[in-house]
Formats: sequence, structure tokens, C-alpha cells
Amino acid sequence: VALGQIGNFLAYTAVPTVLVTPLGALGVPFGSILASYLLKEKLNILGKLGCLLSCAGSVVLIIHSPKSESVTTQAELEEKLTNPVFVGYLCVVLLMLLLLIFWIAPAHGPTNIMVYISICSLLGSFTVPSTKGIGLAAQDIFHNNPSSQRALYLCLVLLAVLGCSIIIQFRYINKALECFDSSVFGAIYYVVFTTLVLLASAILFREWSNVGVVDFLGMACGFTTVSIGIVLIQVFKEFNFNIGDLNKPNMKTD
Repeated sequence: VALGQIGNFLAYTAVPTVLVTPLGALGVPFGSILASYLLKEKLNILGKLGCLLSCAGSVVLIIHSPKSESVTTQAELEEKLTNPVFVGYLCVVLLMLLLLIFWIAPAHGPTNIMVYISICSLLGSFTVPSTKGIGLAAQDIFHNNPSSQRALYLCLVLLAVLGCSIIIQFRYINKALECFDSSVFGAIYYVVFTTLVLLASAILFREWSNVGVVDFLGMACGFTTVSIGIVLIQVFKEFNFNIGDLNKPNMKTD
């Protein structure tokens, strides 16, 4: 797991966020396939179809994703972080989080799955950009130049933001798993979390600025395909249905 998280961190520093975040869902089909062979867990026909759709959608995402980074240096990162549009977006997100955490969650959290999912997903607006920003700032920390000190301060701030957001996410993920089915929560959480992370990354890093209409539609179709695959794997994994049932005659009774 630790190696996987390190690889995920390196991926955020090397390629656009709009590609890394949706592809994180590949852990679900690969985990399901391994569990069916190693742990002898049953993978029904809908689960197998979901694995196929997740892999196919991921290929479409890779083909149509941005081919180059929009932010590659610490100076560019600092400029993006102080952009009025991104600052305004963060203010809106913080306001929504305060409303959800202190007013809505205590009253409706245990009965409405979207409350906890919204909190965890909105925190993704801080988690993923902070992870990418740490990778960019870390490149200048060990250089002997005037910008290395600024890079160190920026990295520490982003680490603090990342740590706080992860801790709060873990808290509300555990609350959600105590109240709701983990499969349903996981499927909805992936779709909402990924959508909000892509929105935050688009505002901050402007990764969509060089994407044409065809590539944009291709990525939208790829993300939709992956999302449908995750829903089939997670939500319908207990559905007792296999391909052999298709050959059974349809018995009608008067």
C-alpha cells in the first residue's frame, strides 16, 4: 500500500492531474480480479463487465488526455495559487465545508449518504492540488538558489493543508462506513470525488486550456465509462447472476 501511494504521488508530479485521478479507479477492477483468484471471492458477470468497462474507459482517457503539463515550476505554481479565480473557488469550498460539517452533517449525515460524500469530495479540492504542488515545490528545495527558501515554506504550507484534509477525510469516511453500505459509498464517492478534483485542478492548473473539443468529449466519455464500470463492480457484486442463467428456459405459470 505504501509503495502504491508513493507511485501515486510521483504520478501527480509527472503527468496532468486530469489523467491521474480518474485512473486511480483501476485499483478496483484489479483488486476484484485478484480477489476472485487469490481469495476465491465470487465475481459475477456484471462485475466482469465492470472490469472490462473500467479498463476500456481508462484507455480512452489515456488517448485523449492532455499531452503536456501546464504548470512545471514553483514560480508558475505560486502564480496559479494566487489567481483570483482559484482563491474565489477555495472560499466557496471552505464555506460549503463549514456548512456541511457544523450544521448539515450532525442533523442529516447518518441518514443521507451525500452529506459525508460531499465533505470528503470537497476536501479533494485541497488534497490532490496540494499533492501536486508539493512535488513541484520539492524540486527547488535542494537547489542552492534564492527560491529554495520560498519553496521550503510553500512545501510546508502545502503539507499542513494536505495533512489536515486527509485527517478530516478519514474521519468522515469512517462515519459513512458505519452508516451506509461500503459498496454503494465507494461507487458514489469515486464519481463525486473525481469530478470535484478535476474541477479544482482545471481552475488551478488550467490543464483543459490546450484540450480540443474532440479530446474533451473523449475524456468525458472515458470517465463516464470508468464510472459505470466501478458502479457495476461495487454496487452489484452481491447480485447472484452468472452467464449460465442466460441458458435457462423461461418458465411461465398460469
